[in-house]
Amino acid sequence: MTTQEATAYAPEQPARLRWAQHTPEVYKAMVRLDAAARRGLDPKLLELVKIRASQLNHCAFCLDMHTKDALAAGESVERIVQLGAWEESKHFYTEKELAALELTEAVTVLTDGFVRDEVYEHAAKHFEEPELAQLIAAITVINAWNRFGVTCRMAPGHYEAGQHR
Repeated sequence: MTTQEATAYAPEQPARLRWAQHTPEVYKAMVRLDAAARRGLDPKLLELVKIRASQLNHCAFCLDMHTKDALAAGESVERIVQLGAWEESKHFYTEKELAALELTEAVTVLTDGFVRDEVYEHAAKHFEEPELAQLIAAITVINAWNRFGVTCRMAPGHYEAGQHR
């Protein structure tokens, strides 16, 4: 076995479906919805939320995109890496960011069928109502994007920071 064979990566799987090409009006509406949902939110906080939701939803395409966008926005590698274990790494984040991450998990997972009052109230302590509404919208939108990415098995690795803004 050659050195090249020993270090060869698995082949990239093609996307199952290029959904945006088949539903351009839906794609355009999602882009507009995404732009509306991000208004007024701190770009770093927004990317942390998008990365965490994408981790929970196992969306490799969105993880690639939002990690690159977070780095471009000035986020640290360390804080991005710790997102997968944020509950054990709280000292890397502000109280406001922790409230946003907790809300992100509650809205994304919904295993109890609702967002617990304590989670909502914790977020409401750190965000004024208009900003909280924007945050909930942003969490909802990234979850929708994740579902397109996972279902259609969109391939990560080709996105360049800021490409879809």
